[in-house]
Amino acid sequence: MPTRPDITRVLLAIGALLVGMLSYQCGAALAKHLFPAVGAEGATAYRLGLAALILLAWRRPWRRSHAREGRRALWAYGLAIGAMNLVFYLSLRTIPLGIAVALEFTGPLALALFGSRRFVDFVWIALVVAGLLLLLPLREQTRPLDPLGVALALVAGVGWVLYIVFGRKAGVAYGSDAVALGTAIGALLVVPIGFAHAGTALLSPSLLPFALGVAVLSSALPYTLEMIALTRLPARAFGTLLSLEPALAAAAGAAFLGERLGLLQWLAIAAIVAAAAGTALGVRGQRSEPPAA
Repeated sequence: MPTRPDITRVLLAIGALLVGMLSYQCGAALAKHLFPAVGAEGATAYRLGLAALILLAWRRPWRRSHAREGRRALWAYGLAIGAMNLVFYLSLRTIPLGIAVALEFTGPLALALFGSRRFVDFVWIALVVAGLLLLLPLREQTRPLDPLGVALALVAGVGWVLYIVFGRKAGVAYGSDAVALGTAIGALLVVPIGFAHAGTALLSPSLLPFALGVAVLSSALPYTLEMIALTRLPARAFGTLLSLEPALAAAAGAAFLGERLGLLQWLAIAAIVAAAAGTALGVRGQRSEPPAA
């Protein structure tokens, strides 16, 4: 029977993870408000550029020596962070936040289901396919989704898969410093793109508070809180709670961006959330994935 300290640790971890996920989605909603001023490219530059400075100042990875063998994995991990965030923000220009996250979530979900042989795993696959069929603009709808936005969200899902694969390897070589260094590498990719698109608008003092908010809410704070959860929750519990992310994103979009989803779109998100939760509950003896960038 779990003792009171054990229960407290678990509740603390669950609370930290839920706050971290809400923080991430609130940061994405705030970033979308920056689009009229600096575009999706500029918002991505703000997020990763400022987050890299915060994480580097906190971790100070240059004070520790690391094996040279992990450099390729680290650069691949960092470039995946940059590309994934850029195409995800580009998708938010034309499709709702909740739908974008649900589509992006199919990437790591497909990775988790890859090589499945059990019957129940094919049930989860069928749920994902059903959700995608409800979301994708394959037929006439009252408000059809933008095909380019959908494609970009799916590409972001591929980036999330690369983030997971190379993040594991970078984490082995660099430990907790991998997040700070990977974010800095991602910033090297997206900051020049942001300046090429937005120019000196990125230097506007009036936008700096919003930019810092995006960097803290979308990266620095959720990374910290998710690490607390990772060290206190079993892998299955962590994965199950993480599967709530598309629904939280939809709620954040409705609350902060005035985005409204139809019944079929909510059903599609519910199907993907159920598939993710079922997959996470079926995982045994595996470590949790790294937190999303």
